[in-house]
Amino acid sequence: MEKLEKLVERGEGENVEFKEYLTSYHLKENRLRQLACQMNHRVIMGKGKAYYVIGVSDSGEVKGINEEKFFETLEVLRRIANEIEAEVTNVEKYGINGGYVGIVEITKVNAKEHVMIGTAGHVDHGKSTLVGCLITGMPDDGDGATRIFLDVLKHEIERGLSAELSFAVLGFKDGKIVRLKNPMSKEEKARVVEKSDKIISFVDTVGHEPWLRTTIRGLLGQKIDYGLLVVAANDGVTRTTREHLGILLAMDIPVIVAITKIDMVSVEGVGEVVSQVSNLLKTVGRIPIILRDKNDAIRVSKIVSENRFVVPVIRTSAITLEGYEILEELLYRLPKRYSGEKEFLMYIDKIYRVTGVGVVVSGSVKSGELREGEDVYIGPFDDGSFKVAKVMSIEMHHYRISKTRPGDIVGIALKGVRYEDIRRGMVLSRSLPRAVKEFEAEVYVFTHPTLIKPGYEPVLHVETIAETVIFRSISKGYLKAGDRDKVRIRFKYHPQCVFEGQKFIFREGRSKGMGEILKVLD
Repeated sequence: MEKLEKLVERGEGENVEFKEYLTSYHLKENRLRQLACQMNHRVIMGKGKAYYVIGVSDSGEVKGINEEKFFETLEVLRRIANEIEAEVTNVEKYGINGGYVGIVEITKVNAKEHVMIGTAGHVDHGKSTLVGCLITGMPDDGDGATRIFLDVLKHEIERGLSAELSFAVLGFKDGKIVRLKNPMSKEEKARVVEKSDKIISFVDTVGHEPWLRTTIRGLLGQKIDYGLLVVAANDGVTRTTREHLGILLAMDIPVIVAITKIDMVSVEGVGEVVSQVSNLLKTVGRIPIILRDKNDAIRVSKIVSENRFVVPVIRTSAITLEGYEILEELLYRLPKRYSGEKEFLMYIDKIYRVTGVGVVVSGSVKSGELREGEDVYIGPFDDGSFKVAKVMSIEMHHYRISKTRPGDIVGIALKGVRYEDIRRGMVLSRSLPRAVKEFEAEVYVFTHPTLIKPGYEPVLHVETIAETVIFRSISKGYLKAGDRDKVRIRFKYHPQCVFEGQKFIFREGRSKGMGEILKVLD
């Protein structure tokens, strides 16, 4: 009883969660995902152990529930624990108020949490510098010195512009940051993955407008949990800022805003940009919350993962590292957004030919798990077929792993398939997928100077796929800016692996829109 009183008095937080009772309703797909995400995060915060106090309201009021509700709640918790490969290891039951209150212990061995953050924002607003400072703890020199840790191509370093997706890793162990001592070392990245119980992978995208296609690939093709939109205090909100925010919102990705370079303008100037950002967010139905200290970060982290309408805004300087502690606290507290899918699926982002290893494909795992030594389907090829390949090895940030988890950024060495036969946008799947040439979708047009009619050929972006499509038919015959309608769409060159419910972006010149696949067609 003393243990119960202490938990209730302390309240929710870290690895303690109050639930009055749970029913079969909580096992429905969307709710189950939220609860599994919440439980996994509680377990990580508790270093492999979490406590659920049942029969107690969210506010901490001890109510007590009847025996039937008690055992139903316990069974639901077991189902949720099974989703995250954890188990109920102990149950304590107390008689209170004519009912029962219980403490349920959830344990997970080798608990790790892998959160994916996609950066977005205008060119030269400090995305790469922000991430470089985060992963090293080093301040910038005012000339983008920390950016070199992410800009991996020779011309990128020379010009100070990112032209390709780059990846960075930040670790946490028992709540303390595990940083890269030598960010250019593959062995260092592997050390962070091995040592940490929580890993933050950053997908650093491209801010320069000619490479918008690469940015879209980064935000759609990787399994992003949260978008980090960067706005420079000395420039403010730009057209690219609005465009990148639109992509994040179209994909239903929760957004965090970092206002960078606050050391370069006056306090009043920073305030003006904060107002610009707040007004922009409000116009798209989002609620900006300015984070002023670590306590704000702790409070907001509990809201933002389940309520994508709340957007934390943090003011930062790479020179003084002001605001970085707040951002780090927020990143540590943000839970993984759980997919709930069991079957392994990964869209191929890059293909390599590695001496002594052979063909290696990389991407972020969309769902399920894949183990070393297993067979996997790869395709579709031009005739719509899939081939079987064997998984020889798997690496995440250069660290060898035995199996994948959803959201992992991995390189997978394959045997039984040729380098020249693989293209970006193909999938790896444990079960035989379906090749799709045509589908029905609901689309919404953001911008277009004239009417869109059947025969229109934009480039469609879904996952890592980027291919020209043909609008075969439109329900009302045409579309203009601001219109929403059902459209029949056909891939022009290759069959692809797409599914009902997937969201996509289409663009042609400055014309842009989004959509959702309603039905795949034979």
